[in-house]
Amino acid sequence: MKILICNDDGFQAPGIVALHDALRTVADVEVVAPEHNNSAKSNALTLNAPLYVHQAYNGFRYVNGTPADCVHIALTGLLGYRPDLVVSGINNGANMGDDTIYSGTVGAAMEGYLFGIPSIAFSQVDKGWAELEAAAATARQMVQEMLAQQLIGTAPWLLNVNIPNMPLHALKSVKLCRLGRRHAAEQAIQQQSPRGETMYWIGSAGAAKDDSEGTDFHATAHGHVSMTPLKVDLTDHENLGYWAQTASKLAGPSTTPAAAS
Repeated sequence: MKILICNDDGFQAPGIVALHDALRTVADVEVVAPEHNNSAKSNALTLNAPLYVHQAYNGFRYVNGTPADCVHIALTGLLGYRPDLVVSGINNGANMGDDTIYSGTVGAAMEGYLFGIPSIAFSQVDKGWAELEAAAATARQMVQEMLAQQLIGTAPWLLNVNIPNMPLHALKSVKLCRLGRRHAAEQAIQQQSPRGETMYWIGSAGAAKDDSEGTDFHATAHGHVSMTPLKVDLTDHENLGYWAQTASKLAGPSTTPAAAS
């Protein structure tokens, strides 16, 4: 089994080092990750600047781009082969609910999925890397189980996994979840620069709005590892019928009466 590893915290982050060390015991692994922290870069690709690849002392390769850039160039020429699995993480903090839209960790995994490769994004619930070895061991266990179930090397799928910062013996079972929802983000923080210009910092993520049973928020709060299958199709299938009449009017000939001569 060949695994491509990426993240959004940068190639030197403890999370990607721990993930690499855990997975190299069960597979051939290669790391292609961002040079610097690229949190909240989602699926962004760099189209207006060149990308450079360098190799670190430990063999990791790093790119002056986004997480999606790293996976994209790895799969379109850098590796020279097609990996069986793309794994992203371990992220420093949760990627639950609405976070998945913005997450560079999920974005890297999604790029693998878009290329038809099974992909997993792993995150720890709390920042700070506490119990990181337990999270890495959990990731290894899950990958091994996916392989045992012959889910790797088949049809592509995309999973988002969040692991509570707990010792391995205290972690509860993996729970299949839907994404929860957050309240709107906090207000932007406004400050004055040393030159007197107004600058803004994006506010903190909103608190959980839907953390009811069945959500990733609920599962991790109760000590479970949450696993959510994701898809890329953003079509609002349930409301296609609702918009049908409006669409027909927008697409049809104008019914505005002609002005009187």
